[in-house]
Amino acid sequence: MSVASAVKDQIQQIGGGFMFSREAKAFAAGLGAQGFMQGYTRGRGGVLGDVDADVVTAAFGFFPADSVRVAWEATAEVPAAKAAQGYLQACQDFGRRRLASFADSERLAELLDTVVSAADPAGVVLFAGWRALPQAEDAPARIMHLIHALRELRGGLHLMAVRAAGLAPRDAVLIAGSPLSSGPDQARFYGWPEPFGEITPELKGRWMQAEALTDELIALVWAVLDEATAQEFVALLTACHATVFGPR
Repeated sequence: MSVASAVKDQIQQIGGGFMFSREAKAFAAGLGAQGFMQGYTRGRGGVLGDVDADVVTAAFGFFPADSVRVAWEATAEVPAAKAAQGYLQACQDFGRRRLASFADSERLAELLDTVVSAADPAGVVLFAGWRALPQAEDAPARIMHLIHALRELRGGLHLMAVRAAGLAPRDAVLIAGSPLSSGPDQARFYGWPEPFGEITPELKGRWMQAEALTDELIALVWAVLDEATAQEFVALLTACHATVFGPR
C-alpha cells in the first residue's frame, strides 16, 4: 500500500477533527457567528485575506456560492487575518488537549514539517495560506496545524482532479458524502439546493477517475520520505489518530 493510501483517512479525519470541537465553538462564539458555517467559513478562509466571497467559493470548491457568501459576509467586521489566527489557535488548542499523552509527538511533528515544507503549493491556495501561518513551539499544537495543512493540500488537489474529470463539485459531494453523512445529507449541510438529481454510473465513473488522479497527485508529496521513514510516518500517524479519537 502506498503512503498516500495508508494515511488518507487519518489526515482527513485528524485534520478536520477540530472543526466541531469545543475550541472551534468557542472561536465561533467569539466572532459572534451564528451556526457552524459562519465560524468555519471565516476561520478556514481567513488565510485568503479580506476578499470577496467569490474568492472563498473558488478556494473551498465544494460549497455553493450563495452559502459561502452568506457565511463570509455575516462576520465581515472581523478582519480575515484575525479570524485565521483565531481558527489556528482553536486547531492548536485541540491538538494540545487531545495529544497531551501522545509520546511520539516531537518525532511526528518533525516528519510532518518535512513533508509540509517540501510540498509544492502551486494551485492549492488554502494549503499555502495555512502553511504560512506561524507554528507553535509545542509539538501537539504543531501536529494539528500541519495535519490540517496536509488536509488542505489533498483537498485542493482533489478539487483540481474533480474538475479535470468533468465532474461538478456538487455531484462530487453527493457521491462522496463524509465519514458521518450520506452524500445527500452532506450536500444539504453545505447548502446545495434540492432536488439533486440522479447520480448515474457515468458520474460515478468520473468520481473514480478524480479519486485516482488525486491519489496520483498527492503521491508526489510523500516522495520526500525514504521507504523506512515513510513506514515510520504511517505508524506514527496511525497511533496519533488512535490517540486523538480514543476514549477520554
